[in-house]
Amino acid sequence: MNSDNDLQIAGDILEVPHLLQPPREHPATVAEFVGLARAIAADRAQWAHLVRYDATTRWYHRLRTGPGYEVWLLSWVPGQGSGRHDHGPSSGVLTVLEGTLTERTERGTRALAAGSQRVFAPGYVHEVVNDALEPAVSLHVYHPGLTEMPMHASPHCDARTAPGALTA
Repeated sequence: MNSDNDLQIAGDILEVPHLLQPPREHPATVAEFVGLARAIAADRAQWAHLVRYDATTRWYHRLRTGPGYEVWLLSWVPGQGSGRHDHGPSSGVLTVLEGTLTERTERGTRALAAGSQRVFAPGYVHEVVNDALEPAVSLHVYHPGLTEMPMHASPHCDARTAPGALTA
């Protein structure tokens, strides 16, 4: 019995050259950027020896660049955070490599354990914090490469009480 939902492929699909795309040297789709982040995460020898921890500021290292994208490695000691920010015109993939990070958005709070990934579009506002008692390491892929990171006031804070606000 045939129906509109009954699709069968006869023969070897790999013999249909017009359906195959040549492998790309660099990622070009969201799925390929996610795959790049997963491949780097899985290859600890590529990044583990580079990680440094700094108690005064988040440590970061540009791990790789390609046409229109950058890959960054960051470490977070307990209590360190990014502040509320977006990534300007860049989209991104955040992958937690070690430890646990907390992501805060206007929609809520989410714990990101090792192996967790978040994909975000330009203009996505969030704050990432290490609320845990152990250090954390994360990998960030930005496309296009990160050119700005505008900071945002807390949604529970107005201009009169924002850190750094001028008072009379």
